[in-house]
Amino acid sequence: MADTRGTKVLTRAHGYLREAVAAVPEAAWGAPTPCSEWTARQVLNHARIDQQGYGLAITGGRPDSDPFQPADVLDGDPSAKLDEVLRAVAAAYDGLPADADQVPTPLGSLPLPIAAAAAAMDAAVHGWDIAVATGQDRPLPKDVAEGIWPAAEQLVDHLRDAYRVFAPARETPQAYDSAEALLAFLGRDPGWTPPAS
Repeated sequence: MADTRGTKVLTRAHGYLREAVAAVPEAAWGAPTPCSEWTARQVLNHARIDQQGYGLAITGGRPDSDPFQPADVLDGDPSAKLDEVLRAVAAAYDGLPADADQVPTPLGSLPLPIAAAAAAMDAAVHGWDIAVATGQDRPLPKDVAEGIWPAAEQLVDHLRDAYRVFAPARETPQAYDSAEALLAFLGRDPGWTPPAS
């Protein structure tokens, strides 16, 4: 199992999001997603802007648009645009001192492992949204989910209650693995499939 402590979970989550985006057929970007009001294009734009926010919280500045009003258009090559942002986020986290206590994030100042896991949660879960929306057999990796859980447990209930950014948590059958349980906790149906057209 990959080491998901510290910022390693962010690296793995970014890799998962990159893989999901790279595998989307051009004709599938308009597909509905588990984020019921957004297409795959909008989820990608939301994820890109959110990740931009995590990087800029450290280096200074603000994202180029509102992540909760993502455009339903693609501007250029989706993978290249995403990669540019993810590289900047990785560089921002790599530039932090190894013993950094608190790290600025869009959610406020957090301990480094929780900050990295929060950014990873956003990247990985939206990678999963895009993957299932576009028919990919690309489950959320269990090791990534396990690295994200500490941030989810600390942050999600507050975010859900205060900002309504997650649907209510779903029941978690004992048969669920760690990734399915995380998705359910974040208000997603791990067995979601696109609606029949």
